[in-house]
Amino acid sequence: MADGASTIVTTPEQEKLRGEVRALCARFPDEYWRERDRAREYPDAFVDALTEAGYLAVLIPTEYGGGGLGITEGSIVLEEINRSGGHSAACHAQMYTMGALLKHGSEEQKRTYLPAIADGTLRLQAFSITEPEAGSNTTDIRTTAVRDGDAYVVTGHKNWTSRLEQSDLALVLARTSARSDDPAERTRGISLFLVDLREVRRDQPEALQVTPVRTMFNYATNEVRYADMRVPASALIGEEGKGFRYVIDGWNAERILLAAEAVGDGYWFVERATAYANSREVFGGPIGANQGVQFPLARAYAQVTAADLMRYRAAALFDAGEKCGEQANLAKFLASEASWQAGNACLDTHGGYGFVDTWDVERKFRETRMYQVAPVNNNLVLAYVGQHVLGMPRSY
Repeated sequence: MADGASTIVTTPEQEKLRGEVRALCARFPDEYWRERDRAREYPDAFVDALTEAGYLAVLIPTEYGGGGLGITEGSIVLEEINRSGGHSAACHAQMYTMGALLKHGSEEQKRTYLPAIADGTLRLQAFSITEPEAGSNTTDIRTTAVRDGDAYVVTGHKNWTSRLEQSDLALVLARTSARSDDPAERTRGISLFLVDLREVRRDQPEALQVTPVRTMFNYATNEVRYADMRVPASALIGEEGKGFRYVIDGWNAERILLAAEAVGDGYWFVERATAYANSREVFGGPIGANQGVQFPLARAYAQVTAADLMRYRAAALFDAGEKCGEQANLAKFLASEASWQAGNACLDTHGGYGFVDTWDVERKFRETRMYQVAPVNNNLVLAYVGQHVLGMPRSY
């Protein structure tokens, strides 16, 4: 099958990175991911290998021990993980959480944590934002952080706080002042904290109440209750009350990186289905000769490749420091839709075997469905495009 990357103009350095990541992923075959999925186990060995190779630190500046590369390179890493049959959800947060710390963290915070994250001494995999009552309406969060001398006391309930038990650090969003009734002021009063979970677990184990949540795929997610958890005032990122804006700064990066994961899934589905269609013979010939099999796969390939182009366009704008909200949202939307269509075509091609776990199609099928819902629901992407790109009235 043609390599979708051949339609994209990339540098020799980027293709070298792609090849290196692909070689590392080959050390973790389908069986590895299948076993982790069955047991709902975190892929520690894989994450450790990525960390040791420096791939989870590509966005950290070289002065702090990282690769000093851009979102384009970060997206290549995550694409190749998914394209190899793996699942980037185990480690993608360590990339897209970088923005808030890099752009708004103090120099002391950067010097303290970034080198340790880069060399693997510390993991920053947990992003604690979403709450049961607020959902996608982040400005409605109820978790509070009350200043008490040289500390903040954090109290509240979060859901979808993934990889908390596998992390040493977490970014936690909380209200430091009451929500305003003025729509123009609704984002104010929310602050972002970089919490050292090692200290909390050691000194206040009762303040961190974690309940694992089993999902339809291996995601290591949790409900979390913060019960009067004390964090030092130095944990505050940037200015008090401006945390929502700091989180928004990272949303475009998050959308681009997740789009790359969906693209990786899309190529995986097309590649696996094409290989099967060429080898499986029924009624005297390969099933790939039948247009009912061939056309859906050709359509899926076209859709994935188109989404891939938008992903690279968004990443190029982001790395150039230009506005990319439209492109980042479209990349996430198009890639998530394309990967799902490719997944359906792959499942149809494999027939009954597609539902058998040893073929891995059903695992990837479950995994790729997430991208239409998270990190932002596709309906909210359409609402963004309708309002901010097409100029129609706000719809929510």
